[in-house]
Amino acid sequence: MTANRAVRWADPTIMGAALAGPGGPTWTGAATRAILSAMTTPAPTPLEPRALAAGLTAAGVAGVTISWADNNGIPRSRTVPVGALPRVAEVGVGITTLFAVFDSADAITFAHADLATPSGDVRLVPVLDKLVPLAGQPALAWAPGRQVAADGDPWPYDQRGALERQVDALAADGLTALVGYEMEFGVYLDDGADDEPVPAHPGPAYSPQALVGIDGFVADVLRDCAANGLELGQLHAEYGPAQMELSLAATDPVTAADNQLLARQTLRAAAQRHGLRLTFAPLPATTVAGNGWHVHTSLWRGERNLLASHTGRPTDDGAAYVAGLLRDLPAVAAVTAPSQGSLARLRPGFFAGAYGFWGVENREAPLRYVPGTAFLGEGNANVELKTSDASANPYLALAAVLAAGAAGVAEGLTLPEPVQSDPGTWTADERAEHAIVALPASQEEQEKALTGSPRVAGALGPALLGAFLAVRRSDAASAHDRDVDDVLAGLRWRY
Repeated sequence: MTANRAVRWADPTIMGAALAGPGGPTWTGAATRAILSAMTTPAPTPLEPRALAAGLTAAGVAGVTISWADNNGIPRSRTVPVGALPRVAEVGVGITTLFAVFDSADAITFAHADLATPSGDVRLVPVLDKLVPLAGQPALAWAPGRQVAADGDPWPYDQRGALERQVDALAADGLTALVGYEMEFGVYLDDGADDEPVPAHPGPAYSPQALVGIDGFVADVLRDCAANGLELGQLHAEYGPAQMELSLAATDPVTAADNQLLARQTLRAAAQRHGLRLTFAPLPATTVAGNGWHVHTSLWRGERNLLASHTGRPTDDGAAYVAGLLRDLPAVAAVTAPSQGSLARLRPGFFAGAYGFWGVENREAPLRYVPGTAFLGEGNANVELKTSDASANPYLALAAVLAAGAAGVAEGLTLPEPVQSDPGTWTADERAEHAIVALPASQEEQEKALTGSPRVAGALGPALLGAFLAVRRSDAASAHDRDVDDVLAGLRWRY
């Protein structure tokens, strides 16, 4: 492994030493190491759920929250007593199949034929090698969940499974990927004023003074993220009033999606302790800045970052990867920015990526190529997707991104010239001359783009795609004839 890949992109193996022997889980979180060191007897090799439960109990942990994200990007969960963990690790806990067709307002749509009945259960199984005791919620530990059929077989609606299949497909072609997230969010006083939330910091944008008033929250976020095994790149006041941004160091795709959910839990717990309320919504209101959850990806063949280039632009397979993303960008955005709030956020001139093009370090571009440099190292090269937000299921979002990019590599697609200005300031004729069109601006347009892409639709699979589209139609129907501010207010605290 090269130094650039291990350090710049924070390969998860450097985040903590392996505590289990050959064939056992790798426990990377600092908090988990503390739990295991609190055990009175040495851990078995490999680590058994019973031993883990004993260690958690010894450290005062009472329950384990098993979390997943639904097709709206909304985290859902079950919490089980620590004493039940050995059994739950084996057979999971029961959840309704209908979580696959919950819409953003928790309404259940029966429009997807295969889930058009209230009958049916699946099992939610914790992924124990990702379990961490929560520093900000000391009575609880957290683990991502995998949804399986009642007999333990794979369930086609399991979003985590869709990403795992895509990672396996990359591996079959000798490829791996690294993924990092930038998460923008708004911080407000928790005074119960849903209609006009009060900003917790007044700005100025990117200023240290903006965060002085919420210094305790900032300190807890930094400490809790470190204790929960989340490696941060930075944390700062963002452009909009009350807005902040947190960046997660890049890691493998499945861990990146897991970490995004864990980061939400960590942030919300810290906010609650300080009388604050967070909004991760793509656009909390039309009067404030939107929150993008930008996805940075790089594609690797062995130890070589395919996006690295001496020319300042991607070349060869790296260029083909970006070209694949560009070709399927309307379909990708239908998964990475799928909600009514997403559509309202995608406005020209707001660094949201409203038009389909790519650029080198162009922050208006939905696909922003970030080259490696002599200072940072070539391994730092990546491409940022800006049309991405918290209403995307992180597993499906990354599956869509990787499927589109990998198809570009497989087909040897050619990347057009980059655009270094804002096409939103051009005339319609100028955009047409450069073959630049707006990304889908309605649910119907997004659905057409998604169903028209065999690569992105295939990454979801027919069952999951059907449920996903049913949910999107339900959201669109709910928003029909409603004022946009009313729709956005209903989504403000959902994610």
